[in-house]
Amino acid sequence: MWSWRILGLVAFAFGAIGLFVPIWPTTVFWIVAALAFARSNPDWAEWIYARPKIGPAIRTFIETGALSRATKTAALGGMSLAAVIVGVALWKRPLPLGIGLTVIAAGALFVITRPRASTGG
Repeated sequence: MWSWRILGLVAFAFGAIGLFVPIWPTTVFWIVAALAFARSNPDWAEWIYARPKIGPAIRTFIETGALSRATKTAALGGMSLAAVIVGVALWKRPLPLGIGLTVIAAGALFVITRPRASTGG
């Protein structure tokens, strides 16, 4: 029980960084936090779901695995920006560049293959 709560708090804190750092993801960390809180303190998971801008999208993803068109677009846009940053930062270092772009591509493939939610953010 405590391990789930600690995981939820750490994931929530990492997600909160994304509120202030544009290329840092918030939603993915808050999905992990909501899943962990659902096992340790469901009221905390409900608090995340109640956040107006991303709560409904998180709840939909957890319950159905689906992402709205807007969510997919935002995620893929962020990944594209991250790919450009990785490319510029590592263009002279082929191995780290390849690893970074492969990880981003895997994330993009995951997002693309999710079913489309009919509602939500």
